[in-house]
This record gives sequence, C-alpha cells and structure tokens, in this order.
Amino acid sequence: MKTRSFRLLLLCVLFATCAMPQAAQPQRKKLLVVGASNGYQHDAITHCMGTIWKLGIDTKLWDTWIRTDSRFITKKSLPDKAGRQDPNFLELNRNTKNLNFFDAVVFYTTGALELDDEQKAALLSFIKDDGKGFIAIHSAIEAVRNWPEYNEMVGGTFDLHPWNKEVGVLVLDHSFPATKDLPDRFTITDEIYQVKNYSADKVHELMKVDISTVDLKAPLVHRTDNDFALAWEHSYGKGRVFYCGFGHLNEVFDRPEIQKMLVEAIKWATGITPSRSH
Repeated sequence: MKTRSFRLLLLCVLFATCAMPQAAQPQRKKLLVVGASNGYQHDAITHCMGTIWKLGIDTKLWDTWIRTDSRFITKKSLPDKAGRQDPNFLELNRNTKNLNFFDAVVFYTTGALELDDEQKAALLSFIKDDGKGFIAIHSAIEAVRNWPEYNEMVGGTFDLHPWNKEVGVLVLDHSFPATKDLPDRFTITDEIYQVKNYSADKVHELMKVDISTVDLKAPLVHRTDNDFALAWEHSYGKGRVFYCGFGHLNEVFDRPEIQKMLVEAIKWATGITPSRSH
C-alpha cells in the first residue's frame, strides 16, 4: 500500500513539474565578424575569429557568422542565384544575410576594405540610427582609408606602430564591463599602434600604454602628448562602439583575461549589458 501511495505521489510530482511553465531561454544575439584583408595579411585574424566563435558557443550568448569579404555589409536584399531582388529573400534563404539580420559587427580587417557608397552608408546607419554595436580590433582602425565618417565612428586612425615588444598597460576605468575584471596594470607582448585623429576628449578611454615601459624617442613616435591609447568606447548616435588595439599575435587571444574582455565587450555592444550612456 505504501509503495502504491509513493508511486502515486511521484507521478503527481512529475506531472506538476512537467506542467510548470519553463523559463524561456534568452534569444542568442547575432554577430557578424569580418576578417577581410587587402594587402598585408595578419595571421592572427583567423585565430581571433575562431576565438570569438568559440566564446559564443561556450557562453551560449551569441551565434557568429564569419566572413572574409564585405558581402553582408549592406542593407539591400541580396539577390538569389537567378538575380531576383525578393524582399522576403532573407527569410527564404538562410545562407544570405544583410546588416538588418545582425545585432553587432566585429571588424578585424587589414588594409582598405572595398565598400561602395551604399555599403558605407549602411554600416554607419546600422550603428548610428539602428542602435547596433561595432567592435574594432587591432588594424580595423585603418579599414577604410580616406573615409572621415568611418574614422569618426571608430574614434581614430592607424598611424604606424612604434613598438613591437612587451609593454606595460594601464587600465583607466574598471567601471566599464570590458575592463572591470582587468588589473590596474599588466604587461602584454604585442604590436602597439599609434593613433592619429584621436582625442580622449571625444571618447571614453579605457586603456593606454604605460610610457615608462617604452622608448618615446623611437623613430615612428609621432604623438607629443604621450597618450598612446589601447582601448576606448563611445556612443555613435544610438549605437555603441568599442576598440581594442591588441591582437597582432595569436597568443593574445589565448589569454583568459583578453577572452573575458572580448566576452564583456560583445555583451555590451549587443545590448546584453546595459550602457551608462544609453
């Protein structure tokens, strides 16, 4: 009798559990990672893109679409194989996307991307008007030369690399998600960029070179204010922009603290993490 009662109780518990509404899983964000190169090829681009893809899988926060061209940087409905411009085509063909499909774009590009006027306008509108995210890594600050609007959106322009060595890094703000878990100071071996058309007055500077660890008389040093920024963020219209200069070497993306930084930057850029400026 006791066994029968126990079985009945167990069935009731199981039924009640199954009948309870299950908590909805948050929808994964959609991330476009562009690793196109025109001229010099950074070998670390492949490692970077693979790391971002793997971090999305591990965290279950985003799905990653990897491209080595600029095909998806448009707001046009891309044609099918027959050349038809079907407004519903994006829904019909899962292998074709445009910017409207994504929550954020990551650039780790080398050299000048070849974008037409529609693509340039679409990328800026994606961030400024649609309120989406943009993450630029290492050489992405020279992605499109002679395009002032892009330089303004990113926050600066590549101006050579005075140092390729171990340098000290100063973390200036621990309240921002991507830098909150970093120590006040750490060292990294990397190719260190110098940035022109850049001012800490226009962006929120997050990390910079500890100048006590570098030779300020090196031949390629151009800045006179000793502000060699390594990472920053800012609002661009309704959107969010994050830049980090690390990434010339594969080993950079294997560092746990850099992976954590990327996760938090992507969460912020895609809107998972609220922004103080929005």
